[in-house]
Amino acid sequence: MSASFHRKPKTENRKPSSPQGLVAIIGRANVGKSTLFNRLTRTSQALVADFPGVTRDRLYGTVDWEDHAFLLVDTGGLVGGEEELGELVRRQAAAAVAEADVILLVMDGKEGPQAGDSEVIDYLRRTGKPFLLVVNKIDHLGREERLPEFYRFGIDPLFPVAAAHGLGLETLLAALVRKLPGPEETAAPPLPGIRVAILGRPNVGKSSLVNRLLGEERLLVSPLPGTTRDIVDTPLTWQGQDYVLVDTAGLRRPSQVAAGLERQMALKAIKTIARAEVALLLLDAQKGLTQQDLRIARLIEEQGKGCLILINKWDLMQPDPRQAQKVREQVAADLEFMAHVPVLPISAKTGYHLARIFPLVNAIHDQSQRRVATRELNLLLKEITDRVAPPRYRDRPVKFLYLTQAEIQPPTFIAFVNQPAGVKDSYRRYLLKQLRERLKLPYTPLRLYLKGRKRRD
Repeated sequence: MSASFHRKPKTENRKPSSPQGLVAIIGRANVGKSTLFNRLTRTSQALVADFPGVTRDRLYGTVDWEDHAFLLVDTGGLVGGEEELGELVRRQAAAAVAEADVILLVMDGKEGPQAGDSEVIDYLRRTGKPFLLVVNKIDHLGREERLPEFYRFGIDPLFPVAAAHGLGLETLLAALVRKLPGPEETAAPPLPGIRVAILGRPNVGKSSLVNRLLGEERLLVSPLPGTTRDIVDTPLTWQGQDYVLVDTAGLRRPSQVAAGLERQMALKAIKTIARAEVALLLLDAQKGLTQQDLRIARLIEEQGKGCLILINKWDLMQPDPRQAQKVREQVAADLEFMAHVPVLPISAKTGYHLARIFPLVNAIHDQSQRRVATRELNLLLKEITDRVAPPRYRDRPVKFLYLTQAEIQPPTFIAFVNQPAGVKDSYRRYLLKQLRERLKLPYTPLRLYLKGRKRRD
């Protein structure tokens, strides 16, 4: 088995990779799907989700490895007896498989093949999608002896891994990226312009907004939730600037996403976030910010996308200004982890404030593309740390040695520190706030990673 899998360091001038393709993980419960998912996404993204306010129970993640990037989806476990396995496959995996470019079928190398596994493999073969058989929990020689049992399925090669320890994952990833479609295979040439994803719960007025912006009925509008079943790219030019509006199916809570069509709709929306440069998140003024709105906001924040919050149906709030103010205050309070995101009340029905959307989209997009010279960053770092020195750690001073920008979209900075563990969250937030204010980046997400480095005498 190959050596342990470790994250490949990102270089200073490395251009961020755009996800090419979607990979779905399927398998029975307790075979290690989530462990494999967490190992691939978190390790390869430098723990991109480890900042306050971001949910840990994600459905998807981005894997960035050896100049390749793709979306990884963790599906529910295939549980139950052999007689009900066929139905469970259809209900829990069919949507993910339909959207996926490659499937990882995970089995338990400790327990060996189980009844019904052949039916799962037959199902995958009928889909015509490429898939890899991953035998997990092969973490010592005694379990490697069980590998020949898995050759009964007629699949070669097998990919023995120990996801918990990172063993065998480099070999798996090398084979996986060879099966992913290249940029020229994924779709037709993209339309020119800033890609703007329009997101929100069902029936908040996404299609109505697109129709109002276009001045014509390009998308079906219905008072019934779930009308939009697919992703529609719509070009638009406003004051000489090209945009591509992407209207998506509404995202619902996972417990409300039925197997099949609605789960497929949710995956389409998640893929749309990855393709977008700026996201418009629509809220319902009468319902305020719901838990599902928060979930969508966290999906946007996790992927580092610029965002504009639009509180739609504001015309219904005008008779009660106190209720309107309450809605705005609730949105600001509950979206504390996205305090940089501008909030704009609108009405797709009357056109209220719609002329302010694109200037904000332009500002968000421009700021997300900002690159700052290393010399300017380090002069700024000295000013910031001189103003408020970092607290001592283990009776030693914490020293920031160097600051550089690694990526754009969003602007991502790496600080070299003698004691990264000594940088408290409060001081990290102070650094981000100062960078945002002094670099004049009020609307874009910012990322700050800390890297240990010993200073030579």
